[in-house]
Amino acid sequence: MKNYKLSEAEDILIGEKGTKERDEYEFELKLELIGDMIKTARKKRNLTQEQLGELVGVKKAQISRLENSTGNVTFETVMKILDALGAKLNFKLQLQ
Repeated sequence: MKNYKLSEAEDILIGEKGTKERDEYEFELKLELIGDMIKTARKKRNLTQEQLGELVGVKKAQISRLENSTGNVTFETVMKILDALGAKLNFKLQLQ
């Protein structure tokens, strides 16, 4: 049995960096992480999805879709949600 480094396994199972498959995977992973962070922050604030939706001006279903990465949400809505949760978003831009 051959052992693989994590980066080698990712290349084999997902696709090499720069390929369409790998880019799509990494994009979906980032969306999932954002949803998880929002869900964690919401729970720390003792808010239901419905209550957070009311603070933001969207329906509970939209909060649920974002937290579960099952639908498209605008950047504006994400920013409103973070604001309602008292959370800050930091960006790091890397040019390659």
